[in-house]
Amino acid sequence: MTSFAPPATLDIQQNLGITPSNAQGPRITNSTLLSSQSTGLAISCFTMIFGTISNLTGLGILGRSRIRFRRQSRAPFLSLTVALLLADLGGHVIPGAFALYLHINQISKSKSVKPTKGFCNLFGAIMVFFGLCPLLLGCAMAVERWVAITKPFFHASTVTVTHIKCVVLLLSTCALVLAVLPFFGVGNYTTQTPGTWCFLPVHDPQTVVDTSLVLVFSCVGLIALTLSLLCNILSCVALFQSRAKSLHGHTSQSARCARRASSASTSSLVCSLDVEMMVQLVALTVVSCVCWSPFLLNQKPRASAMMKEGFILVGLRMASWNQILDPWVYILFRRAVLLRVCCGPHTRKLTVAKSNSCDETQ
Repeated sequence: MTSFAPPATLDIQQNLGITPSNAQGPRITNSTLLSSQSTGLAISCFTMIFGTISNLTGLGILGRSRIRFRRQSRAPFLSLTVALLLADLGGHVIPGAFALYLHINQISKSKSVKPTKGFCNLFGAIMVFFGLCPLLLGCAMAVERWVAITKPFFHASTVTVTHIKCVVLLLSTCALVLAVLPFFGVGNYTTQTPGTWCFLPVHDPQTVVDTSLVLVFSCVGLIALTLSLLCNILSCVALFQSRAKSLHGHTSQSARCARRASSASTSSLVCSLDVEMMVQLVALTVVSCVCWSPFLLNQKPRASAMMKEGFILVGLRMASWNQILDPWVYILFRRAVLLRVCCGPHTRKLTVAKSNSCDETQ
């Protein structure tokens, strides 16, 4: 998903049934409207390009880490991360192209033009699909880490890359089914303010089916976020307990490094591969909750139409930034960066050697 232009005053007046003759305030000229549309086009171009570069950078770093993850038997987590970044990349490029088309069409005609029904249905389905996929994949990552940390033997013997691919396919299919329901007469997609994106009728649903479809979309997203938070909390508690027992139970093996035992233990605790993945996952979940909660909680009874439109548009912009921040979370919370920040230059080499030898024995 990509950011969209700010709502034009003319569009709000038309939605509220206000005619130019009785509208209060300064008169909106074509030059003012064109300036607003040009600003929206620039914002959409910036977020689309920046999001694309960010996700491609993250995928490039993931490609370089493939050998290390394969050696440490962490391929399932890597596969889910690749799927998440691909979903984020598609969520910028494809909806962004549709939004840019509508922006350019409005600027060329110097007025707000509603897209055709077929175009709006396709655009809305793409928005729903690429909106749900990152949330569902983030939830799958949290569940995978919870299983790996709390049930390591079951995870090592059962969870494979093939299983992860099936999970990704299943979650993508669920998002796709919900997205294409309006094509079969279950609900519909409508043009949203400022006329540069299409989505489910979140402003004022006209039928019970429309209302139900909006609630299903919001509930699926909120359930995914809640389950991610729960799994992350349980995983962090189990990981800290395991690390505490490990530090107390293996002190005899560090006798030859007694002078550096404290620093090495601390750096190993902070910078091990399991902790690295948990830090990344917790950061991804926090970013998703902050970015998606306003949009998913868009049902505000007794709110005026103008307030609801502004609230939903702000929520959409925040949700679009989730797909920009996801790759940067992975880039900035890698073990190499954590070593520099948390472990210091004196313990970096020792920590890398120790954590690598420990991971190879798992």
